[in-house]
Amino acid sequence: MRWIFPSPDPEIMIELMEKYQIPEVIAQLMTARGLYETNKVKTFFSPDISQLHDPFLMKHLGRATDRVIKNIKSKSPIFVFGDYDVDGTTGASLLYAGLSTLGANVRTYIPNREKEGYGLSELGIDKAWKLGADLFITCDCGINAINRVNYANEKSMDVIITDHHIPGDILPDAFAILNPKQNDCRYPFKELCGAGVALKLLSGIVEKLGLSFDLITDFMDLAALGTSADLVSMTDENRVIVHYGLQTLRSTRRPGLRELLKIANLDLDRDLSVTQMVFHIAPRINAAGRLGDANRVVELFTTLDKIRAKTLAKELDQENKMRQTIQQSVVDEALFMVNAEVDLNRDKAIVLGSQGWHQGVVGIVASKIKEEFNRPAIIISFDEEGHGKGSARSVKGLDLYKALNATAKYLDNYGGHAMAAGLTIQESQLAEFRESFLAYANIIFQENNLEPTLYLDGVIKLSDINKKFMDFLKKMGPYGPGNMRPKFAVRNVQISGNPRIIGNGNHLRFQVKQNQIAIQVIGFNMAHHYQDLIKDKPIDLACVLEINRWKGQETMQLNARDIRLSHSESDQL
Repeated sequence: MRWIFPSPDPEIMIELMEKYQIPEVIAQLMTARGLYETNKVKTFFSPDISQLHDPFLMKHLGRATDRVIKNIKSKSPIFVFGDYDVDGTTGASLLYAGLSTLGANVRTYIPNREKEGYGLSELGIDKAWKLGADLFITCDCGINAINRVNYANEKSMDVIITDHHIPGDILPDAFAILNPKQNDCRYPFKELCGAGVALKLLSGIVEKLGLSFDLITDFMDLAALGTSADLVSMTDENRVIVHYGLQTLRSTRRPGLRELLKIANLDLDRDLSVTQMVFHIAPRINAAGRLGDANRVVELFTTLDKIRAKTLAKELDQENKMRQTIQQSVVDEALFMVNAEVDLNRDKAIVLGSQGWHQGVVGIVASKIKEEFNRPAIIISFDEEGHGKGSARSVKGLDLYKALNATAKYLDNYGGHAMAAGLTIQESQLAEFRESFLAYANIIFQENNLEPTLYLDGVIKLSDINKKFMDFLKKMGPYGPGNMRPKFAVRNVQISGNPRIIGNGNHLRFQVKQNQIAIQVIGFNMAHHYQDLIKDKPIDLACVLEINRWKGQETMQLNARDIRLSHSESDQL
């Protein structure tokens, strides 16, 4: 694995050290992250509501708010249709709760993943029509649903699309489209998630009605959850939304959210993090849509019944455990297929398909395969009739949306982002699609592009790790894409005591020492480095710093990302 280090300007570092009276290690990190201009430093370290952009800068937002307010005042039904993932369900929930608070007559619907597939569905439109709704709002979907929007128009429904996915060349004939990625949208921040766009719609409605912005901050817990789980850029106003949303989550008045946090064993008396949302909360929410009915998620987020909230939270927790079992079975089969069928020396991507794989876990399995082999992965589940649904995950260097566009003649449909996408395909087209996709990937990637790479923020000594430094790292959050948790190299440390293989045999626990200072290290899925730890030789660590809480005690520890013997060659920018 290559370690890549930044080359911060030493003059800027000295200036920061003098200006803020900070140690070199902090100045090094700030310089590497581009945090040295006074205004930028203040904005970054002090997220504030005032940093949110004017919602009316978003194209069609004024038109959309007027249309929603019309139905609020007339009590005519508003139908909210959300995607079945965390982003879609949180967006639908905050619109339902927010509009209901404003006196609207609102209904929500989340489609069935297996029966209706991704995006706007005719079944959902039919349900809205039967309810007598003349206003249909999408959350986290709809930007490319040209035929479905036409179908809704035929039923005399006005459609407002709230979405953040990449638009196609032709847009749906909707009453209003709220998506900052539209070419002619002058909204200054393009990286909102679906729940974030829904929040901007609600913000515009509240502002136009002359009501307090406190109504909006109350919904930032849901928006923060959607933003964290959808892995959008943790910069600009996403940073503000998550900063306030995580604070709101700790004291949330939503019984369902409180039960979900409790069942995930998250301590509400301590700060919540994006990592906890992504790894402990999001999987339980997504499990509902993967294995069952995601409408329960909206009910969980919006119910005021504490008993019902507890029941729903338990259901999601049990389904998540089922999902883990199913997922592991598919991962095992996929790994066997890679070892048996894929030439990793030749192919720069992995495309696998099989009947019987659960469609609800193909996205997670694609992520696992991508991480295991450090190359783009596409996992496709085919039904008995040969209809396939697949998920794709990529690595730096290959834009999935462009790759699927280049191979589109073999697909029934596709959509997504540079790093994650979905597709539908017939089993009869799999071989030709695989050949075409691999040819595209092999051209894109050069020989050394697929070597795993760690981008580090600098080199630290164990003596640099103290409370002041840990407090500084805490202030740099919330972390996520665009503002990842800092990773450091610690060089020439000695192993202290006996390293242990722990957990299921994949993890390491050991202690390192440098100049009489010792600290614990955890290495998840790093048992293959055990032999290096027992050679009685100094090692270099690539790691993040964290607080380990165990049995009421807090200790600082290193979470290893890579381990190697010292004096090995390092890469510099």
